[in-house]
Amino acid sequence: MADIAPILHIVSPLRHVSPFDVNMAVDAGYTTILPYSNVKLEEMVDLTQDMMFSRPPDHASRTGLFIGGKDASLALDMAKEARSALFPPFQISVFVDPAGSFTTAAAMIAEVERKLRGRRTGGLKGAKVQVYGATGVVGGIAAVIAAQAGADVTLVSHRDIDTVRLKAADFKVRFGVDLLSAVARDDAEKLKLMPEAEVVLACGKAGVQILTADHLAEAHGLLVAADVNAVPPSGIAGIDALDDGKPIGGGALGIGALAIGHLKYKVQHELLKRMRATDTALIIGFEDAFELARSLSA
Repeated sequence: MADIAPILHIVSPLRHVSPFDVNMAVDAGYTTILPYSNVKLEEMVDLTQDMMFSRPPDHASRTGLFIGGKDASLALDMAKEARSALFPPFQISVFVDPAGSFTTAAAMIAEVERKLRGRRTGGLKGAKVQVYGATGVVGGIAAVIAAQAGADVTLVSHRDIDTVRLKAADFKVRFGVDLLSAVARDDAEKLKLMPEAEVVLACGKAGVQILTADHLAEAHGLLVAADVNAVPPSGIAGIDALDDGKPIGGGALGIGALAIGHLKYKVQHELLKRMRATDTALIIGFEDAFELARSLSA
């Protein structure tokens, strides 16, 4: 297939395709990258068919479709529409990673799992995990991955309980996971939640500190705290972006955004490389990202 060059089509429902995804694709070896912005869900089948029918069927795997955006549920729906158009031998590869969230969430949970090793019997299984910023694209998928690994996960909203309940209901239908819901609109509500936490994940807006030192002081059973916010101030007090298992008091270990990001980069890079070089069409989702993140973290 040396004479059939790999092509990557990057699709986004947003006004702009993410420059981050373009850079990652170039670093993974793609030299032909086509961005498509403002793509609607109902356009996915036609676009996918144009991608798959325009090349020799025995070289279909040389065509890759990357689905971005910033909405996990929409990206998954777009991928479902794309897959519905595929049939042998016209099968192209599909990689879903809106805003890099699937690979980021996979890296986050893999790093948490690694830090729990030797500190908690069973690792994530049965662990009480609280996800702050759970309605965001990273937080929601991190919650699903943790739940699939056996954790007891609570989605925490800073607005209202209905928002996270709707998210939990959607993920129950999509992935068969049971997620609890809670609200923490102020310090008092956060302080009530803290004593139950063994793991806390901060996935909120950049530059906003979600959990302070006072909150952490009430988390007597806390083992691991992870933060994906690299913009000061940190999402969790006492955790700097480069921290990778730093003690943050009370026996808990902190994981910073760049420690997570380093693994995330390796995961996305490797998955893009696999898609570019494959002889068989691949369907890549967050489950694949987590499996790879686990192996790389170990």
